[in-house]
Amino acid sequence: MSVASRIAFSFPPEQTIRVVLLSAGQRPHVLAEAERLRPLIQQHATIVGEDLSGQEDMSGVSADLAIVLGGDGSILRAAHQMGQQQLPVIAVNLGRLGFLADATPADLPKILCELRTGRLQVIEHLMFDCQVIREGAIIMRHAGLNEIAVRTGSPFLLMHIHLYVDSELVTTYSGDGLIISTPVGSTAYNLSAGGPILRKDLDAVVITPLSPHTLTNRPVVDSADRVYEIVVPEPHAESSAVVDGRVLCRLEKGDRIRVSRAPARFKMVAPPGHSYYGTLREKLGWGGQLRWNSEH
Repeated sequence: MSVASRIAFSFPPEQTIRVVLLSAGQRPHVLAEAERLRPLIQQHATIVGEDLSGQEDMSGVSADLAIVLGGDGSILRAAHQMGQQQLPVIAVNLGRLGFLADATPADLPKILCELRTGRLQVIEHLMFDCQVIREGAIIMRHAGLNEIAVRTGSPFLLMHIHLYVDSELVTTYSGDGLIISTPVGSTAYNLSAGGPILRKDLDAVVITPLSPHTLTNRPVVDSADRVYEIVVPEPHAESSAVVDGRVLCRLEKGDRIRVSRAPARFKMVAPPGHSYYGTLREKLGWGGQLRWNSEH
């Protein structure tokens, strides 16, 4: 089964479409946009749940779709809220960059009108399961969509990190930390750390060291079906495991962080007319040509 698969979906005319309306942070402009879009949504569906704070557990809500308002942070938060019960997501970008939240408010009416035509597609993406194991017991467990990062923390000294793949030692990194990223997350923290962009339908993860002391330690792409384990033999006082930008826990000596494919898959409704490379061109400012100064 590939990481990202496209599935055509639609709802019959007689079926009531049930949606949940989600965001994170209750920012004023998001609340105002939610109120503006609510009548439009209700023309096509029934809103059966709502959380604009990003705090409620939505894994038990019986619904057909989630409409998420905001930027990529709101999308990540919604994925965490839904847990193992991932609903197809219509992501409406109210932020600035928005690799995940690709649709604009102006796109939403067209998307809602297409819900019964069968022309929309849901793209399923890899999620990962992260376990922190201490003295042989799982003390923390969390699903993620973008990445797991181990970071040195205060006092910001060099940190040594052992990486195992399927129980085999790969290497010991010395630096500021390590990222294991999904294809979806490859355009997030991984990209800013110098890692490669992975197309979202690749069955892979990318392992990217943060400021490695040894220049030959470069990002590595490997299969999403392997089990990855990170061990920090001597963590600092604030060394942490961070999932999708949120601190999972402080690390103690002997902790093992185990990362593997999660049973759940993140489901994104593809906006009509949008494409993967089109998004990269727009969001990353790929001009495609050199700019010449006519004076030189």
